[in-house]
Amino acid sequence: MLKLIEPRKCKLIFGAIYSSEKTYKRIKESLIKLYGQIDFESSSVPFNYTEYYREEMGSDLKRRFISFKKLINPDAIVDIKLKAVKTEKRTAIVKRRRINLDPGYLTEAKLVLSTTKDFSHRIYLGKRIFAEVTLIYKNKTFKNLPWTFPDYKTKTYKDIFLEIRNLYRSQIKEKI
Repeated sequence: MLKLIEPRKCKLIFGAIYSSEKTYKRIKESLIKLYGQIDFESSSVPFNYTEYYREEMGSDLKRRFISFKKLINPDAIVDIKLKAVKTEKRTAIVKRRRINLDPGYLTEAKLVLSTTKDFSHRIYLGKRIFAEVTLIYKNKTFKNLPWTFPDYKTKTYKDIFLEIRNLYRSQIKEKI
């Protein structure tokens, strides 16, 4: 007998690339209003892995990751990404973003990022949004995939995701 199952709720995360702490803090507050209490915030990490954002956002870029206490259904990531795009546009100055928001979600097995760009390894979710599995969890750590971005391959990022994964595991154990 075919039985459809509901996916387990997952941990909403955001990666933010920015140059101004003031902008980051303002956007973080708007994300809290949308998604509730933050249960993890990384320290600021220099973002110097690519020149992709330099012309638009300037130099001396930083990245932070945050996660939210309230768990989400995986399919919510489509609307979350659409809201992130609107936030980037609303805070832009002369069509130049002041912040880049990368929403995704984490489960026990993987880190998934949402994007507006298609590529061979990305799956279309609807409403012009795609997703990719960026890292997989195996043998007590996160492992790279052929398309994993250089910064996501670093020990610094993987340690952040391990910490968020531990929070997530505690949450789902409470619900069992």
